[in-house]
Amino acid sequence: MSKGRLEAFSDGVLAIIITIMILEIRAPHEATFEALRSVWPALATYLLSFAFIGIYWVNHHHLLQPVRRVTGGILWANMHLLFWLSLVPFATAWMGEYPFAKAPVAVYGGILWCSAVAFQILVLRLVASEGRESLLGRLARADRKGITSQVAYTTAVGIAFVEPRIAVAIYVAVAAAWIVPDRAVERELAD
Repeated sequence: MSKGRLEAFSDGVLAIIITIMILEIRAPHEATFEALRSVWPALATYLLSFAFIGIYWVNHHHLLQPVRRVTGGILWANMHLLFWLSLVPFATAWMGEYPFAKAPVAVYGGILWCSAVAFQILVLRLVASEGRESLLGRLARADRKGITSQVAYTTAVGIAFVEPRIAVAIYVAVAAAWIVPDRAVERELAD
């Protein structure tokens, strides 16, 4: 399979995920600004989830830039990532319906953690294919944000059972840290 086909499929799945998330948000039953207060938790959770899906889309794009070939292991690692990301709409709807409730906040974080681990597995499969001394191999060795994010998610899931608001704050902090993607791939490819 070509890298372009893998990217196109992934782009399509991520677009569907975003579409499903917004379709879960119901309009208020009244035509007033006051009525919007009833849907703010769902909108806020959607915004956070949209940011996470966007972050994965951008980083997936950057990750695949230096890739020369796609193997079966890469395809399955990518499907693994897409599986966990496909659960984000479920967790978004649940957390939006029950903001700051322990179980939804913990499940949301668990799905974020699983997505981060799946992304790391995809990176490892790509490095195995491209070589440890390839551009991707060198960049993967320098990845501190990915490991830090996994630790933050693990911490937040535990905290969710004690103080869900702090767990949500950690999720927001992780998203904020990833909003600006690593420009190393762009710099390396431009040379």
